[in-house]
Amino acid sequence: MSNEQRFFLRDPWVFDPKEQRSLRTDTHLGFDTRALHAGFHPLDDFEAFRSFVPPITPSMTFPYKTFGNTPNPVYGRTATPINRLLEDRLASLEGGGAGVTAGSGSQALFNLIFTMARPGDNVVTSLNVFGEGYKQAAHIFPQRCGVSFRFVDNPSDTDSWDARIDANTKLVWVETPSNPCLFVTDIAAIAETAHSHKVPLLVDNTTATPALQKPIALGADIILLSITKFLAGNATVLGGAIVGSEDLIEDIRWNTTEFVGAVMQPMEAWLTLQYLETLSLRMGRHSANAQAVAEFLSQHPKVCHVNYSGLPDHPQHQLAKRQMKEQGGLLSFVVPDGMAGAAKVMNSLELVVHAVTFGTSRTIC
Repeated sequence: MSNEQRFFLRDPWVFDPKEQRSLRTDTHLGFDTRALHAGFHPLDDFEAFRSFVPPITPSMTFPYKTFGNTPNPVYGRTATPINRLLEDRLASLEGGGAGVTAGSGSQALFNLIFTMARPGDNVVTSLNVFGEGYKQAAHIFPQRCGVSFRFVDNPSDTDSWDARIDANTKLVWVETPSNPCLFVTDIAAIAETAHSHKVPLLVDNTTATPALQKPIALGADIILLSITKFLAGNATVLGGAIVGSEDLIEDIRWNTTEFVGAVMQPMEAWLTLQYLETLSLRMGRHSANAQAVAEFLSQHPKVCHVNYSGLPDHPQHQLAKRQMKEQGGLLSFVVPDGMAGAAKVMNSLELVVHAVTFGTSRTIC
Protein backbone atom coordinates (compact mmCIF):
# COMPACT_ATOMS: atom_id res chain seq x y z
CA MET A 1 0.00 0.00 0.00
CA SER A 2 1.36 3.44 -0.94
CA ASN A 3 1.89 6.31 1.50
CA GLU A 4 -1.10 8.10 -0.04
CA GLN A 5 -3.37 5.05 0.33
CA ARG A 6 -2.31 4.55 3.96
CA PHE A 7 -3.07 8.17 4.75
CA PHE A 8 -6.47 8.42 3.09
CA LEU A 9 -7.73 4.98 4.22
CA ARG A 10 -6.81 5.42 7.90
CA ASP A 11 -9.31 6.34 10.61
CA PRO A 12 -9.62 10.14 10.13
CA TRP A 13 -9.96 10.74 13.87
CA VAL A 14 -6.85 8.83 14.95
CA PHE A 15 -3.91 11.17 14.46
CA ASP A 16 -0.36 10.00 14.13
CA PRO A 17 2.06 12.97 14.13
CA LYS A 18 4.49 11.01 11.96
CA GLU A 19 1.80 10.52 9.30
CA GLN A 20 0.88 14.20 9.43
CA ARG A 21 4.53 15.18 9.08
CA SER A 22 4.87 12.71 6.18
CA LEU A 23 1.98 14.36 4.36
CA ARG A 24 3.75 17.70 4.65
CA THR A 25 7.22 16.67 3.56
CA ASP A 26 7.48 13.13 2.15
CA THR A 27 8.65 13.37 -1.46
CA HIS A 28 7.44 9.80 -2.04
CA LEU A 29 3.91 11.17 -2.15
CA GLY A 30 2.73 11.99 -5.66
CA PHE A 31 3.47 15.40 -7.15
CA ASP A 32 -0.21 16.33 -7.48
CA THR A 33 -0.90 15.19 -3.91
CA ARG A 34 1.85 17.46 -2.61
CA ALA A 35 0.66 20.34 -4.81
CA LEU A 36 -2.66 20.08 -2.97
CA HIS A 37 -1.59 19.20 0.56
CA ALA A 38 2.08 19.80 1.33
CA GLY A 39 2.52 21.99 4.39
CA PHE A 40 -1.12 22.02 5.45
CA HIS A 41 -3.84 19.72 6.70
CA PRO A 42 -7.20 21.23 7.74
CA LEU A 43 -7.53 18.96 10.80
CA ASP A 44 -3.88 19.02 11.84
CA ASP A 45 -3.78 22.81 11.51
CA PHE A 46 -7.27 23.46 12.89
CA GLU A 47 -6.09 25.55 15.81
CA ALA A 48 -3.91 27.70 13.57
CA PHE A 49 -6.30 28.25 10.65
CA ARG A 50 -9.82 26.92 11.48
CA SER A 51 -10.44 26.71 7.74
CA PHE A 52 -10.62 24.08 4.99
CA VAL A 53 -8.80 26.48 2.66
CA PRO A 54 -5.77 28.20 4.23
CA PRO A 55 -6.80 31.82 4.82
CA ILE A 56 -4.97 34.96 3.78
CA THR A 57 -2.99 36.44 6.67
CA PRO A 58 -2.49 40.13 5.84
CA SER A 59 -1.30 41.17 9.30
CA MET A 60 2.16 42.75 9.32
CA THR A 61 2.92 41.57 12.86
CA PHE A 62 1.98 38.58 15.00
CA PRO A 63 1.28 38.93 18.74
CA TYR A 64 3.00 37.14 21.58
CA LYS A 65 0.81 34.73 23.55
CA THR A 66 3.04 35.26 26.58
CA PHE A 67 6.11 37.47 27.01
CA GLY A 68 9.23 35.64 25.89
CA ASN A 69 7.26 33.14 23.80
CA THR A 70 8.16 34.55 20.39
CA PRO A 71 5.81 33.49 17.57
CA ASN A 72 7.12 32.25 14.25
CA PRO A 73 6.68 34.18 12.06
CA VAL A 74 6.96 37.30 14.16
CA TYR A 75 6.88 40.11 11.59
CA GLY A 76 5.67 40.46 8.01
CA ARG A 77 9.08 41.47 6.72
CA THR A 78 10.32 37.90 7.18
CA ALA A 79 7.11 35.95 6.45
CA THR A 80 3.44 35.46 7.24
CA PRO A 81 1.74 32.11 7.91
CA ILE A 82 0.42 31.95 4.33
CA ASN A 83 3.88 32.73 2.93
CA ARG A 84 5.41 30.00 5.08
CA LEU A 85 2.83 27.54 3.78
CA LEU A 86 3.67 28.44 0.17
CA GLU A 87 7.39 28.11 0.94
CA ASP A 88 6.88 24.65 2.43
CA ARG A 89 4.85 23.57 -0.58
CA LEU A 90 7.38 24.80 -3.12
CA ALA A 91 10.18 23.07 -1.20
CA SER A 92 8.18 19.84 -1.25
CA LEU A 93 7.50 20.07 -4.99
CA GLU A 94 11.17 20.75 -5.77
CA GLY A 95 12.46 18.14 -3.30
CA GLY A 96 14.44 20.68 -1.26
CA GLY A 97 14.87 21.18 2.45
CA ALA A 98 13.14 24.55 2.73
CA GLY A 99 12.03 27.58 0.73
CA VAL A 100 11.82 31.35 1.05
CA THR A 101 9.71 33.67 -1.09
CA ALA A 102 10.47 37.17 -2.38
CA GLY A 103 8.69 40.02 -4.12
CA SER A 104 9.79 38.80 -7.57
CA GLY A 105 12.07 36.29 -9.24
CA SER A 106 14.71 38.99 -9.69
CA GLN A 107 14.49 39.83 -5.99
CA ALA A 108 14.86 36.17 -5.07
CA LEU A 109 18.05 35.98 -7.14
CA PHE A 110 19.39 39.17 -5.57
CA ASN A 111 18.67 37.91 -2.06
CA LEU A 112 20.47 34.64 -2.76
CA ILE A 113 23.65 36.17 -4.20
CA PHE A 114 23.70 38.96 -1.61
CA THR A 115 23.58 36.27 1.09
CA MET A 116 26.21 33.94 -0.38
CA ALA A 117 28.83 36.26 -1.89
CA ARG A 118 31.14 38.95 -0.49
CA PRO A 119 33.44 41.50 -2.20
CA GLY A 120 36.14 39.59 -4.06
CA ASP A 121 33.99 36.49 -4.58
CA ASN A 122 32.68 35.37 -7.96
CA VAL A 123 29.78 33.48 -9.52
CA VAL A 124 30.11 31.35 -12.66
CA THR A 125 27.18 31.41 -15.08
CA SER A 126 26.37 31.56 -18.80
CA LEU A 127 25.06 34.18 -21.20
CA ASN A 128 21.78 32.26 -21.42
CA VAL A 129 20.36 33.54 -18.12
CA PHE A 130 17.26 35.75 -18.23
CA GLY A 131 17.60 39.48 -18.93
CA GLU A 132 17.10 40.91 -15.44
CA GLY A 133 19.42 38.28 -14.01
CA TYR A 134 22.06 39.22 -16.57
CA LYS A 135 21.78 42.87 -15.52
CA GLN A 136 22.48 41.91 -11.92
CA ALA A 137 25.41 39.76 -13.03
CA ALA A 138 26.97 42.20 -15.49
CA HIS A 139 26.33 45.49 -13.69
CA ILE A 140 24.71 45.59 -10.24
CA PHE A 141 26.84 43.11 -8.29
CA PRO A 142 30.22 43.87 -9.93
CA GLN A 143 29.83 47.65 -9.73
CA ARG A 144 28.08 48.02 -6.37
CA CYS A 145 28.97 44.93 -4.36
CA GLY A 146 32.38 43.87 -5.65
CA VAL A 147 31.12 40.43 -6.73
CA SER A 148 32.26 39.41 -10.22
CA PHE A 149 30.54 37.07 -12.66
CA ARG A 150 32.34 34.78 -15.08
CA PHE A 151 30.38 33.85 -18.19
CA VAL A 152 30.58 30.56 -20.06
CA ASP A 153 30.00 30.93 -23.81
CA ASN A 154 28.93 27.34 -24.45
CA PRO A 155 26.97 25.82 -21.54
CA SER A 156 27.37 22.34 -23.06
CA ASP A 157 31.15 22.49 -22.59
CA THR A 158 31.85 21.25 -19.05
CA ASP A 159 35.55 22.09 -19.45
CA SER A 160 34.61 25.78 -19.83
CA TRP A 161 32.70 25.66 -16.55
CA ASP A 162 35.58 23.88 -14.87
CA ALA A 163 38.11 26.45 -16.11
CA ARG A 164 36.17 29.40 -14.71
CA ILE A 165 35.71 28.04 -11.18
CA ASP A 166 38.36 28.97 -8.62
CA ALA A 167 38.80 29.24 -4.84
CA ASN A 168 36.65 32.40 -4.73
CA THR A 169 33.69 30.93 -6.62
CA LYS A 170 30.65 30.80 -4.34
CA LEU A 171 28.02 29.62 -6.82
CA VAL A 172 27.51 28.08 -10.25
CA TRP A 173 24.26 29.23 -11.86
CA VAL A 174 22.43 27.77 -14.87
CA GLU A 175 19.02 28.40 -16.40
CA THR A 176 17.46 25.49 -18.26
CA PRO A 177 15.59 25.62 -20.55
CA SER A 178 16.71 29.19 -21.08
CA ASN A 179 14.45 32.13 -21.82
CA PRO A 180 13.96 32.93 -24.68
CA CYS A 181 16.24 30.70 -26.77
CA LEU A 182 15.37 27.39 -25.05
CA PHE A 183 18.95 26.18 -24.61
CA VAL A 184 18.98 23.04 -22.47
CA THR A 185 21.90 22.55 -20.06
CA ASP A 186 22.95 19.16 -18.70
CA ILE A 187 22.19 19.63 -15.00
CA ALA A 188 23.85 16.42 -13.84
CA ALA A 189 27.08 17.17 -15.73
CA ILE A 190 27.36 20.74 -14.46
CA ALA A 191 26.50 19.60 -10.92
CA GLU A 192 29.36 17.09 -11.04
CA THR A 193 31.74 19.80 -12.25
CA ALA A 194 30.64 22.29 -9.58
CA HIS A 195 30.76 19.73 -6.80
CA SER A 196 34.29 18.68 -7.77
CA HIS A 197 35.25 22.18 -6.60
CA LYS A 198 32.90 21.98 -3.58
CA VAL A 199 30.74 24.74 -5.10
CA PRO A 200 26.91 24.56 -5.02
CA LEU A 201 24.84 24.57 -8.21
CA LEU A 202 21.88 26.92 -8.66
CA VAL A 203 19.31 25.99 -11.33
CA ASP A 204 16.68 28.46 -12.50
CA ASN A 205 13.69 26.14 -12.94
CA THR A 206 11.22 28.85 -13.95
CA THR A 207 10.62 27.70 -17.52
CA ALA A 208 10.12 24.01 -16.77
CA THR A 209 8.70 24.25 -13.22
CA PRO A 210 8.96 21.27 -10.84
CA ALA A 211 6.05 19.68 -12.71
CA LEU A 212 8.36 18.93 -15.65
CA GLN A 213 11.92 18.98 -14.27
CA LYS A 214 13.53 18.00 -10.96
CA PRO A 215 16.97 19.67 -10.81
CA ILE A 216 17.68 18.64 -7.21
CA ALA A 217 17.19 14.98 -8.15
CA LEU A 218 19.78 15.56 -10.91
CA GLY A 219 22.35 17.04 -8.52
CA ALA A 220 21.42 20.71 -8.13
CA ASP A 221 21.66 22.26 -4.67
CA ILE A 222 19.54 25.40 -5.01
CA ILE A 223 16.48 26.29 -7.10
CA LEU A 224 15.45 29.73 -8.34
CA LEU A 225 11.80 30.26 -9.33
CA SER A 226 9.92 33.18 -10.79
CA ILE A 227 6.48 32.46 -9.38
CA THR A 228 5.14 35.14 -11.73
CA LYS A 229 5.40 32.83 -14.74
CA PHE A 230 4.02 29.27 -15.04
CA LEU A 231 3.76 28.59 -11.31
CA ALA A 232 1.03 31.21 -10.87
CA GLY A 233 0.08 31.06 -14.50
CA ASN A 234 -2.32 33.91 -15.21
CA ALA A 235 -0.48 37.24 -14.83
CA THR A 236 -2.06 38.19 -11.49
CA VAL A 237 0.91 37.41 -9.22
CA LEU A 238 4.37 38.93 -8.85
CA GLY A 239 6.72 36.79 -6.80
CA GLY A 240 9.79 34.61 -6.63
CA ALA A 241 11.33 31.92 -4.46
CA ILE A 242 14.53 30.13 -3.55
CA VAL A 243 14.53 26.46 -2.52
CA GLY A 244 17.58 24.89 -0.89
CA SER A 245 18.95 23.53 2.36
CA GLU A 246 17.37 24.63 5.63
CA ASP A 247 20.59 26.38 6.69
CA LEU A 248 20.81 28.39 3.46
CA ILE A 249 17.15 29.38 3.52
CA GLU A 250 17.33 30.55 7.14
CA ASP A 251 20.45 32.55 6.28
CA ILE A 252 18.59 34.27 3.42
CA ARG A 253 15.50 34.88 5.54
CA TRP A 254 17.17 36.34 8.63
CA ASN A 255 20.28 37.97 7.16
CA THR A 256 18.92 39.41 3.89
CA THR A 257 15.14 39.29 3.53
CA GLU A 258 14.56 40.73 7.00
CA PHE A 259 16.63 43.81 6.18
CA VAL A 260 15.91 44.24 2.46
CA GLY A 261 12.19 43.75 3.11
CA ALA A 262 11.14 43.05 -0.50
CA VAL A 263 8.76 40.25 0.45
CA MET A 264 5.96 38.53 -1.41
CA GLN A 265 2.59 39.88 -0.33
CA PRO A 266 0.15 37.55 1.51
CA MET A 267 -2.57 37.91 -1.14
CA GLU A 268 -0.14 36.85 -3.86
CA ALA A 269 1.09 33.92 -1.78
CA TRP A 270 -2.52 32.81 -1.24
CA LEU A 271 -3.32 33.08 -4.95
CA THR A 272 -0.23 31.06 -5.83
CA LEU A 273 -1.33 28.25 -3.52
CA GLN A 274 -4.62 28.05 -5.41
CA TYR A 275 -2.87 28.01 -8.79
CA LEU A 276 -0.37 25.33 -7.76
CA GLU A 277 -3.25 22.87 -7.41
CA THR A 278 -3.56 22.76 -11.22
CA LEU A 279 0.14 23.15 -12.09
CA SER A 280 0.63 19.62 -13.38
CA LEU A 281 -2.49 19.78 -15.56
CA ARG A 282 -1.58 23.20 -16.90
CA MET A 283 2.00 22.29 -17.76
CA GLY A 284 0.81 19.21 -19.63
CA ARG A 285 -1.53 21.30 -21.77
CA HIS A 286 1.05 24.06 -22.23
CA SER A 287 3.53 21.45 -23.46
CA ALA A 288 1.06 19.90 -25.90
CA ASN A 289 0.07 23.30 -27.28
CA ALA A 290 3.67 24.47 -27.65
CA GLN A 291 4.63 21.23 -29.40
CA ALA A 292 1.81 21.71 -31.92
CA VAL A 293 2.76 25.34 -32.56
CA ALA A 294 6.47 24.46 -32.87
CA GLU A 295 5.74 21.72 -35.40
CA PHE A 296 3.52 24.08 -37.42
CA LEU A 297 6.13 26.85 -37.43
CA SER A 298 8.95 24.47 -38.33
CA GLN A 299 7.12 23.67 -41.57
CA HIS A 300 6.21 27.27 -42.38
CA PRO A 301 8.04 28.60 -45.47
CA LYS A 302 8.57 32.05 -43.90
CA VAL A 303 10.09 30.81 -40.64
CA CYS A 304 13.87 30.44 -40.60
CA HIS A 305 14.27 28.55 -37.34
CA VAL A 306 12.28 27.39 -34.31
CA ASN A 307 13.74 27.08 -30.80
CA TYR A 308 11.85 24.35 -28.96
CA SER A 309 13.42 21.32 -27.31
CA GLY A 310 10.49 19.10 -28.30
CA LEU A 311 11.56 19.24 -31.95
CA PRO A 312 13.90 16.44 -33.11
CA ASP A 313 16.31 18.94 -34.71
CA HIS A 314 16.84 20.86 -31.46
CA PRO A 315 20.57 20.52 -30.53
CA GLN A 316 19.74 19.23 -27.03
CA HIS A 317 16.58 17.27 -27.94
CA GLN A 318 17.77 13.95 -26.51
CA LEU A 319 19.09 15.59 -23.34
CA ALA A 320 15.78 17.41 -22.88
CA LYS A 321 13.84 14.16 -23.24
CA ARG A 322 15.97 12.58 -20.50
CA GLN A 323 15.93 15.59 -18.21
CA MET A 324 12.33 16.75 -18.53
CA LYS A 325 8.96 15.02 -18.33
CA GLU A 326 7.58 17.22 -21.14
CA GLN A 327 9.06 20.18 -22.98
CA GLY A 328 7.09 23.09 -21.59
CA GLY A 329 5.08 25.98 -22.96
CA LEU A 330 7.74 28.45 -24.12
CA LEU A 331 9.19 28.64 -27.64
CA SER A 332 10.82 31.21 -29.90
CA PHE A 333 11.36 31.44 -33.64
CA VAL A 334 13.29 33.46 -36.20
CA VAL A 335 11.83 35.16 -39.29
CA PRO A 336 13.58 36.97 -42.18
CA ASP A 337 14.40 40.70 -42.16
CA GLY A 338 15.39 41.01 -38.52
CA MET A 339 13.49 43.40 -36.26
CA ALA A 340 11.35 44.73 -39.11
CA GLY A 341 10.27 41.21 -40.05
CA ALA A 342 9.53 40.34 -36.43
CA ALA A 343 7.43 43.49 -35.99
CA LYS A 344 5.45 42.67 -39.13
CA VAL A 345 4.66 39.17 -37.84
CA MET A 346 3.70 40.38 -34.36
CA ASN A 347 1.45 43.14 -35.66
CA SER A 348 -0.34 40.67 -37.94
CA LEU A 349 -1.30 38.24 -35.18
CA GLU A 350 -4.84 37.79 -33.89
CA LEU A 351 -5.73 36.74 -30.31
CA VAL A 352 -2.04 36.83 -29.38
CA VAL A 353 -1.29 39.41 -26.70
CA HIS A 354 1.80 41.63 -26.92
CA ALA A 355 3.18 41.66 -23.37
CA VAL A 356 6.46 41.29 -21.49
CA THR A 357 6.03 37.98 -19.68
CA PHE A 358 5.28 34.32 -20.34
CA GLY A 359 3.56 31.42 -18.61
CA THR A 360 0.00 32.73 -18.57
CA SER A 361 -3.16 31.03 -19.85
CA ARG A 362 -3.06 33.24 -22.96
CA THR A 363 -0.60 33.11 -25.85
CA ILE A 364 1.83 36.02 -25.53
CA CYS A 365 4.30 37.27 -28.10
